[in-house]
Amino acid sequence: MSGLSALPADGWTARWDGWDGDASEELTLRWENEAWTASGVVTGENIQYVVRLSPLWEVRQFLLFRDLEQPDLWLGTDGVRWGEVNGSHREELTGASDIAVGCTPFDHVAPVRRLGVEPGGSATVSVACVDVETLGVTVRERRYERVSERRWQVLDTSLGIALCEFGVDDYGLPLDVDGAFRRR
Repeated sequence: MSGLSALPADGWTARWDGWDGDASEELTLRWENEAWTASGVVTGENIQYVVRLSPLWEVRQFLLFRDLEQPDLWLGTDGVRWGEVNGSHREELTGASDIAVGCTPFDHVAPVRRLGVEPGGSATVSVACVDVETLGVTVRERRYERVSERRWQVLDTSLGIALCEFGVDDYGLPLDVDGAFRRR
């Protein structure tokens, strides 16, 4: 996205509290091995996640931890095909470009940083949405509309509903996600 600052090479941490105080998230972004690693801890859902992203903010690997030392869910993609740690191809996820846990501001970081949408414009992406309880994954179409220089609205075009609206900081990380999270 034009106008965003480069993230510091030594990493960046952001924190949010749930709108009603029942959850929080801590996200750490680090540049390592020629790619970005996003690590998050979400209370309320009691999950941890790790997402590996290409230098262009394309999802390459996703790990979700709930109550085990090993990931409860591990997905990887080459940008088109998705698979699991055991090598099983997940054909139903083909074409998804992003990952969403559904309970975290991080869901929007990669699309905002990658899409290059100008104010007043929009872009639609296919998102692999993870249900943290069942570990089920479904693909949804989301439209990211850039309302102004630093404000976005996200619509689930699969369901025909507005999901959220939020402002972003200099790095493209959500500030307050209306009705869901407040940035500390």
